[in-house]
Amino acid sequence: MLVDSHCHLNFDELYNNLDSYLEQMKINKVTHALCVGTRPDNLERIINIASKHENVFASVGVHPDERLENFNLTHEFLLQYVKNPKVIAIGETGLDYYRVDDLPIEKLDMKWQHERFILHIDVAKQAKLPLIIHTRESIDDTLSIMNEHKAIEAGVVMHCFTESLTNAKRCLDMGFYISISGIVTFKNAAIIKEVAQYVPIDRLLVETDSPFLAPVPFRGKLNHPALILHTAQYIADLKSISLENLAGITTNNFFNLFNKAKK
Repeated sequence: MLVDSHCHLNFDELYNNLDSYLEQMKINKVTHALCVGTRPDNLERIINIASKHENVFASVGVHPDERLENFNLTHEFLLQYVKNPKVIAIGETGLDYYRVDDLPIEKLDMKWQHERFILHIDVAKQAKLPLIIHTRESIDDTLSIMNEHKAIEAGVVMHCFTESLTNAKRCLDMGFYISISGIVTFKNAAIIKEVAQYVPIDRLLVETDSPFLAPVPFRGKLNHPALILHTAQYIADLKSISLENLAGITTNNFFNLFNKAKK
């Protein structure tokens, strides 16, 4: 049993052949997947997918690098979705300072990202749903905002973790889960390999972030939830444990964190 804790089945690359990818999940014993929101205009499709498929769950949120011109994100907009039984998380949300307007970070006004991030934290605490956190070149501000606004009260997973071991320890000390993607299988991913080895297995999740970041030996090809098997096997080998052990514990971790989800 494996769970893909973060994917984007709503993206056309996967959605247009969804039945095939769901069947491949079965073949690889990937029993569940969490489809994660990134924009206001893809949330309905995500919830529709989750409603039609018992083993797919939904998360609602807006990715931090989405500018959303002519749209004002509000608490009420996100809260309208949280009573749906298949909506089990808020996100992905967080901060992303990578190439924003191609300006150096000291010249960026990131107030809009901070305000949106805080809004997601508020909604998560109100809805009693955990947060899925994206952070890129922004870890200090990300952790500072989560600490100030008590994000841990909702529960937190640091999605597609690519930070240093030092920052992984900071996240673990704050009570967060850490999710590892197929990047860990890449030849030049020494930092992520170190993190994957270190993270206690009871605080670990695995994900594809599909359709992106396919693991070796599929790197450069379309990623999909069934390929979480290869990432999980790689991490199990790093930790010198069996795939079955890793799969069982990370699956339990998923359902402990996303406790609205039903097996």
